[in-house]
Amino acid sequence: MALITVENLVKTYTTYKRGSDFRETVKSFFHREKITVNAVNDISFGIPEGQLCGLLGPNGAGKSTTVKMLCGALFPTSGRIISAGYSPAAERGRYVKEIGAVFGQKSQLIFDIPPEDSFNLNRAIYDIPKADYNERLAYMTKLLDVEDVIKKPTRVLSLGERMKCEFIMAMLHAPKIVFLDEPTIGLDVIAKASVREFIANMNKQGTTFILTTHDLDDVCELARRVIIINKGEKVFDGELENLRNYLGRKKVIELTLSERLSGHLTEVLPEAVRKAILASSFPSELQLTLEADMDIMPINQFIEHLAESIKFTDISVKELPMERIIADIYKS
Repeated sequence: MALITVENLVKTYTTYKRGSDFRETVKSFFHREKITVNAVNDISFGIPEGQLCGLLGPNGAGKSTTVKMLCGALFPTSGRIISAGYSPAAERGRYVKEIGAVFGQKSQLIFDIPPEDSFNLNRAIYDIPKADYNERLAYMTKLLDVEDVIKKPTRVLSLGERMKCEFIMAMLHAPKIVFLDEPTIGLDVIAKASVREFIANMNKQGTTFILTTHDLDDVCELARRVIIINKGEKVFDGELENLRNYLGRKKVIELTLSERLSGHLTEVLPEAVRKAILASSFPSELQLTLEADMDIMPINQFIEHLAESIKFTDISVKELPMERIIADIYKS
């Protein structure tokens, strides 16, 4: 049974058209033309307990609106959400005890006091038993290596230290579901690795995570499932590995040439190989990068034909970058 069930979710906003010149602007004071915008349009999905799901989409796609409805901050125009046994917006008072949230650009910590004092405030708000609170705090501060950091005023902490404390703040009451919005934005490589490790660790213990981000490294390292929303509609829902095959089995082949090509690729390569090539570039005189469709020609045959036509000293075959795959889905 799904922990989160979303059925035919719709969120519609009404706005008004304004004139571009003085006459139309004056006219709008007396008669305004209504414009209906579907921020979210008939989205359905289910998320089982313990899953870490990436929710992706370009700016303005509707993913933030979807998350706000899942959190209970917005009422849907139509459709149904059942999350952790509650209707989020209608039963928000009880529902918030089951969820946590970490927003990369918004802080839950009180600026002038140490995080430890903010944690104690949360303990009182959520009525967390003292023994449970001490056990969870000790475990998470050790896991994130912030035992001493939580005693300093929040205003003197680095961004990485603050984000680690934000995670503790969100998870002290042991929520079933945690919503993450750009949780690693602005962090350095070491801090990102630490935060990702913490998320993965808590997910293994059964916490369900909904991750919205533009950092695809977060998705690739953490999520097994991805939901992509574009223009208010769900355009992909499936395993991360299946996402790579969504637009066909494409590979990137990088060659280090032993000598410069004697002619253009169209003159050097046989027609069967050229049909499989989707794009080509020369990063340098002795570097050739090809993007090829393996549905047209299997990779072993493709490399065999390359070896017969081009002299090279090194070759690497890579998956299509995730950024490119998702960008192509947005465009299509």
